[in-house]
Amino acid sequence: MNTMEKYGEYVNTSMLSGIVPVVFERAEGALVYDENDQRYIDCFAGIAVTNAGHSNPEVIEAAKAQLDKYIHCCSYVYYNKPAADLAEKLAQITPGKLKKTFFVNSGAEAIEGAMRMAKTYTGKREFIALQASFHGRTYATLSITGNFARKKRAGPYMAGVSFAPSPYCYRCAFNLKPETCGMRCAEYLEDIIKFDTSNDVAAFIAEPVLGEGGIIVPPEPYFKRVKEVLDNHDILLFVDEVQSGFARTGKMFAIDHYGVEPDIMTMAKGIANGLPLGAFIARDEIANTFQPGEHLSTFGGNPVSCAASLATINFLEREGIASQVREKGELLMGKLEELKRKYPVIGDIRGKGLMIGIELVKDKAKTPAADEAVAVRKACLAKGLLIGLGGVWSNVLRIQPPLVITDDQLDEVVAIMEKSLGEL
Repeated sequence: MNTMEKYGEYVNTSMLSGIVPVVFERAEGALVYDENDQRYIDCFAGIAVTNAGHSNPEVIEAAKAQLDKYIHCCSYVYYNKPAADLAEKLAQITPGKLKKTFFVNSGAEAIEGAMRMAKTYTGKREFIALQASFHGRTYATLSITGNFARKKRAGPYMAGVSFAPSPYCYRCAFNLKPETCGMRCAEYLEDIIKFDTSNDVAAFIAEPVLGEGGIIVPPEPYFKRVKEVLDNHDILLFVDEVQSGFARTGKMFAIDHYGVEPDIMTMAKGIANGLPLGAFIARDEIANTFQPGEHLSTFGGNPVSCAASLATINFLEREGIASQVREKGELLMGKLEELKRKYPVIGDIRGKGLMIGIELVKDKAKTPAADEAVAVRKACLAKGLLIGLGGVWSNVLRIQPPLVITDDQLDEVVAIMEKSLGEL
């Protein structure tokens, strides 16, 4: 049996029909090669993970050096230097007064741990999350995910969760225009608290840019107004940077675009450029709410993953990747806007940095064009381009390449997308 056949026979993927028919053989930078040496430009980066580029030599060297020393020690039973050094670095690069980090294995685990910490610090038991959001596939993270497609066949979910309208300007819940809306979606938080909760809310949880929801970018004033409402009710601002962190949006963290300081922040995906690692960080007084032994992770803070993470962050900083991402993102958005004017199937283009969504629609009524999105993705694949698919209705093409992608490669991306759109 070949690799694909073995997947069908032995690997429980839960989504075999959705797996892109490419068997990875090797990868470098923004390029992937399959077992037949077919070249692909990777514009999905393993769901926004390999920010520093596939097979980044510095990350590999750091991981290998740690492997030669030891692989595991359980960072919550013994001390290990890579975990301590990484925690110090995260305190330096995260916004505001965020300081103490708890290491885990994944984004979902980070979010669950942070939810527990928010409860123990505030003494409150409820959460508010956003419609169209996605936070993971565990019980608690699905409970705060605002997308029925991710939640079906597994309810009922955790009690004490309310959902606020997403700042999804293209499909505004209030049918308003951004220039005149007065941040109605943010203002509506007051009504959510008043009517949908028991006034026992520990935290408001939000992605600064909603990834799986279709690369939804909140307007600039959104989080400032949200923070005002939350402060009036002593509710924590909890930002989920699992997908948007580590220079993906043109700043080290996406919340940096909005001029507010979160109380708790979660990270994963791009944190170690592909090695499994997640983390949540909080202010001293919030983090210190955990009593000794109250929360633990056997593999959290793995020294190999932490060493790789430090190398990843150092590479991103030294090479000035965030500023490069802003420039590349602006150029790419401009070229995609030209395609939008040419192809009516493109309803909206939105994003920050190299986290870009192209929403496809069937008509002026904005009917989601899910089949068309699948067809474009398939056409791109045939031409050597890997892109993602997302959105509540699976009609958003996602462009989230390794951040080291070159200008020439981005030009090739646009050319392939134009040809693929033209085939619809």
